[in-house]
Amino acid sequence: MHISVLLNECIQNLNLKDDSIIIDATLGYGGHSSEILKRIPNGFLYAFDQDEEAIKSSKERLSKIAKNYEIIYSNFVNMKSELENRNVKHIDGILFDLGVSSPQLDEGERGFSFHSDAKLDMRMDKRNKLSAYEVVNDYSYEKLVEIFFKYGEEKYARNIAKKIVEARKDKKIETTLELANIISSAVPAKYKRDHHPSRKVFQAIRIEVNDELNVFAKSLNYALDLIDINGRVCVITFHSLEDKICKEIFKENSTVKKELASLPIIPDEFKPKFRVVDVIEPSKEEVSSNNRSRSAKLRIIERIGR
Repeated sequence: MHISVLLNECIQNLNLKDDSIIIDATLGYGGHSSEILKRIPNGFLYAFDQDEEAIKSSKERLSKIAKNYEIIYSNFVNMKSELENRNVKHIDGILFDLGVSSPQLDEGERGFSFHSDAKLDMRMDKRNKLSAYEVVNDYSYEKLVEIFFKYGEEKYARNIAKKIVEARKDKKIETTLELANIISSAVPAKYKRDHHPSRKVFQAIRIEVNDELNVFAKSLNYALDLIDINGRVCVITFHSLEDKICKEIFKENSTVKKELASLPIIPDEFKPKFRVVDVIEPSKEEVSSNNRSRSAKLRIIERIGR
């Protein structure tokens, strides 16, 4: 079962009204969307997802609450064009929850988890051609090192990449447990006592397969373009790479440019169009009841001008 992280904090900070037009950029299994829908009886919810199973589950869940919503089967990087196609011009709130849904992790056959054996996959959208199998078996040693360092911040990236390249000379690496065993053989015993050796590498491969960081940066900039005055964008991140992107984009849009900061009076057209509202982390109670929330961080920004 998927438990939505920072649910109450998101709902409070979206400042929902009866007639709000809201985008849930990451529908997942509908936890946040369900609560949003209950609070906008005269508004509308547009929810994006690229996972067929999540969409099917959420459609069933949301249909029991109301009918004023549309699920859009698309990556949120297409948010702007999808809304233009629907002639949607006013948005009051946008939510991004960048965590991988528990069912995706728990369903072994999706190939996201190093705890169960499955074919290497990790595609959020099964229509995509690139999967974890191609990354692990076709990428060069140098490319593997790069993504393990960049997306996993894995200090044993070189050792692990070397072991993968050696192993695939004998046969293709086909399953999650095969890969997990290779990773385990590449790191010291002490490291394995302190960390699960596969966590960072699996994260890095998943980010590469789904182009997650580039897609998120583009989408967040689109979201800021779309939002109306007094509207808010809420972003839940789960690791430092996503959070850094979010923090930098929020800062860039909410502060005066350096070259203008020393002026005694800032002309209106150069004043920031956004203000950062808050940064919220899960309570101790939430972390104790849902361990997957431990690394979550909610950042909120509000448009204050055009």
